[in-house]
Amino acid sequence: MSGGEVAGILVAVFWAILVSFLAVALARLAQTLRATTRLVADVTEQAVPLLADASAAVRSAQTQIDRVDAIATDVQEVTSNASALSTTVASTFGGPLVKVAAFGYGVRQALGGRKEAAPAGKPRRTVIVGRTVSRREKRNARGKRD
Repeated sequence: MSGGEVAGILVAVFWAILVSFLAVALARLAQTLRATTRLVADVTEQAVPLLADASAAVRSAQTQIDRVDAIATDVQEVTSNASALSTTVASTFGGPLVKVAAFGYGVRQALGGRKEAAPAGKPRRTVIVGRTVSRREKRNARGKRD
């Protein structure tokens, strides 16, 4: 055998080994692709029901939000009506009630002045700004002692 024939055999063996490695690599790649295809199919089978459930939950949440929005609108309307009613009652009855209360207070003060003095055994006491003063020590409006 000549040098050219030996070189040709070496090249042929090298190509045979290279093709063998490529064939093994392609076989493993095909096996990996089949496993990946099965995995994607399984994920798809499980994901479709989950997406349907999520879609139903979102629709239910939207329905509840719509209901809460309607309730909030009604509460706002009731609040504004209550405010208007309160204003109306205050303006209608507020002035006369204050006048009646002032009149009643004046009548009590007028009738209270006619009562006889408190028993001498125990003087009446009045609290003024955190201290207790007996009725006798209390100054009247003119600055004189009673």
